[in-house]
Amino acid sequence: MPTNFDALIIGAGFAGMYMLHRLRQKGFSARVLEAGSGVGGTWYWNRYPGARCDVESVQYSYQFSPELEQEWEWSERYATQPEILRYANHVADRFDLRRDIQFDTRVSRAVFDEAASRWTVETEKGERFVGRFVITAMGCLSSPNTPKIPGLEDFKGPVYHTGNWPHEGVDFTGKTVGVIGTGSSAIQSIPIIAGQARHLTVFQRTANYTVPAHNQPLDPDQVRQVKASYPELRRRAKTKPAGIDFDINYASAIETPEAERRKVFEQRWAYGGLGFMASFSDLLLNDDSNKTAADFVKAKIREVVKDPEVAEILSPRNIIGCKRLCVDTGYWETFNRPNVTLVDISDEPIERVTATGLRAKGRDYAFDCLVLATGFDAMTGALLKVDFRGRGGVALKDKWREGPRTYLGLTVVGFPNLFTITGPGSPSVLTNMLPSIEQHVEWIADCLEAMRAQGRTVIEPLPQAEEAWAGEVGRSANITLRSTCSSWYVGANIPGKPRVFMPYIGGFPAYVERCEQVVAQGYKGFALA
Repeated sequence: MPTNFDALIIGAGFAGMYMLHRLRQKGFSARVLEAGSGVGGTWYWNRYPGARCDVESVQYSYQFSPELEQEWEWSERYATQPEILRYANHVADRFDLRRDIQFDTRVSRAVFDEAASRWTVETEKGERFVGRFVITAMGCLSSPNTPKIPGLEDFKGPVYHTGNWPHEGVDFTGKTVGVIGTGSSAIQSIPIIAGQARHLTVFQRTANYTVPAHNQPLDPDQVRQVKASYPELRRRAKTKPAGIDFDINYASAIETPEAERRKVFEQRWAYGGLGFMASFSDLLLNDDSNKTAADFVKAKIREVVKDPEVAEILSPRNIIGCKRLCVDTGYWETFNRPNVTLVDISDEPIERVTATGLRAKGRDYAFDCLVLATGFDAMTGALLKVDFRGRGGVALKDKWREGPRTYLGLTVVGFPNLFTITGPGSPSVLTNMLPSIEQHVEWIADCLEAMRAQGRTVIEPLPQAEEAWAGEVGRSANITLRSTCSSWYVGANIPGKPRVFMPYIGGFPAYVERCEQVVAQGYKGFALA
């Protein structure tokens, strides 16, 4: 088996698969190293009940192949995890990708050889691969965060993490279940678990905003219309900040008369989904405008949840949109069920997990199963689990000790020939991930092709370019309200992690324009050797 390649790609999710396909098209040899036993990335691992994409399926899909767009049939407005995984497998088969993917292979270390200008990548099994370039396709939300709760190892029943769910599934019928967390995966899974379990106890530290999905089977006529106009849909999407084609109302919420404002919110609510935050253009720019949207959602909670005390606990106290907005199916209605208990731990953390449950606020709770819906070490977690060593043996974890710094979210000073697809400093998690992935993959592939044509073998960002981009990422974040609360966008969910707003919030079109300018100016900000 060959172990020497032009490029080594870490991860076989949507980013890794397309990177492999694109490099093959350009005549580069590549090998994908994947920790799992199959393709799909986040959709391979995240199999918790109710797992579903929050971007409409006809847009959460590849656009590099018109034939693929036309032949694949999505069944629902918001695709479920099993359907998205089937799509990933279809892509792998259609483009014959598996022959260049090595599964069950977790990368542990990658070292840059300055003399040879090549990377040596080592796996946990002791295998070694050599490549001119290393391209990380490890995902922004792929390193599950297991909180350090005292006594967690003492619990006698099964413990499940939503980010690493058993592939055979879990049946909670007749069981008593405890769920820690009320973020996105909890909001999706809690209604399903509550429908199975004898009793469910939810422990909530931070209440979250969520908008109804109003999910439904896709109408065949609608699908035909989408497929007939895919080029126009994709073109429109690329002009929108999130890379998603939904209408943006450019009016100000606070300057719109109350009756009209409520009408707009009601229309968006009735349609459902992430487009709610596009009800008005200044919801993430103006505190007063934001409050109108937050108050609207809180009123919806009080309408749905019958117990006023429970409704109050479920009402978020932060601004809407500073944490990732969730999309749900029947979440708040679940707390009207007689077999569901909500425990507010916002003022007192869980004391400890016990053999039979946990102790919180001076009371013991018992259950058969424990579910950790505690999210991820986002943006940097997966990257820093690998011991990347650049020039002079410097570790990436040391380079990023005070927070991640990149040039364009794609490259890092001191780590030549290393590319990070949707890395920190790119729009990534603030956008539809598929267009963001495709843009990154195409930029990297074109870069390697240009280097080959010029006889160049090494590319590395200049310190001043990285510094300037870090400043741009920070300035963009400070303009909006997104950076004002403790979210995983700033690493606040991981103890000891530096508080840095990690994604680029300037919008997908502005980011693409910047990347194109860099290329047009001869890869400005890079040293090529």
